[in-house]
Amino acid sequence: MSKQEIYLNHAGTSWPKPQVVVDAVQGAMAGSSSRWGEHFDMAHHTIAKFFGIRDPEQLLLTPGCTSSIAVATGDIDLGGRARVLTSAWEHHAMHRPLLKMAERGVTVEYVPPGVESPFDLNKLEEQLSKGDVGLVAITISSNVTGDVLPFEETIELAHRYDAQVMLDAAQVVGWFNLDFVTLGADLVAFGGHKGLQGPWGIGGLYIADGARMTCSSASCELTPSNRALRPGYCDVGSVDQVALAGLHAAVEWLGQMDRPAQLQSAREKIGQIETALNDAGARCVSIHEPSQRMPSVAFSVSDQPSGKIAVSLRALGIIVGSGLQCSPLAHQTIGTESEGLVRISVGMGQREQDIQTAIETICGFIAT
Repeated sequence: MSKQEIYLNHAGTSWPKPQVVVDAVQGAMAGSSSRWGEHFDMAHHTIAKFFGIRDPEQLLLTPGCTSSIAVATGDIDLGGRARVLTSAWEHHAMHRPLLKMAERGVTVEYVPPGVESPFDLNKLEEQLSKGDVGLVAITISSNVTGDVLPFEETIELAHRYDAQVMLDAAQVVGWFNLDFVTLGADLVAFGGHKGLQGPWGIGGLYIADGARMTCSSASCELTPSNRALRPGYCDVGSVDQVALAGLHAAVEWLGQMDRPAQLQSAREKIGQIETALNDAGARCVSIHEPSQRMPSVAFSVSDQPSGKIAVSLRALGIIVGSGLQCSPLAHQTIGTESEGLVRISVGMGQREQDIQTAIETICGFIAT
């Protein structure tokens, strides 16, 4: 990355990676194949421990969040119930397999935003109380706006009505101190290349003891008799050892950091950017204040296509996200599906100097 570039697309992929991650990836490329098994077990245990998972067999390592969700939606047993509830903010990684479930006869319904929340808990309970919901599948945070859904309350409500819960944690892992077991969701999917600071090509699927799964191919995975049949490595394929080495190094690096302080700092920086954007006449679309969401802000400028704005900013040395952010459903909810939005997202340890330079450059561009 050139010295002139300021990278502000961390909700897409964190960059640059910590040096320990780069070193681990390079070391894995040059390492001996005779130690692959040893390295796999060590990394698997470390990553599981990072998420509070005592039994690593409950954590499948996958090529990423998209593949984790695909396995989960393909194997989940709805217990004879006919409906699945989701939010209006889902990334295509979640939305697409839910649409595939609908093609198989499952009714997929969308819980709308509330006045002050991206996910209306009263509407959720109203639907759950009908007794035919087998799964609530939601993202923890919108990858477009950064708004955090009330995921903990959702888990409690869904379980009260005997519905399972699947979470897409792609936007929050690394930033949040998440103990998957204590959290209580039945299934949690994540990728390693965003807040976790790992490379592309690695992610995971946590499967709680109580998760109800049915998949005949999972019989090749030996599981304790007191657990529901669940997917195993026969179902998700070989693990990328190089990417795994990078993720292993990343979670060890993150474990030494004060991540709540990092999140607070990033939120303050995105708040500075949002204030400047509003003052410059841009339209910002998040529901929550910066202190209550992930460190992202999505905005539009008059009727300018978001892609054109992003290209112009790139020429000025500011790297941002644009378009539909792989989440057309969210843009339909906001009403920006035709032109998309520009998304700015701050990373861990982002320099204050970067923020001030970005504000001057972006606001100067808007004024022209």
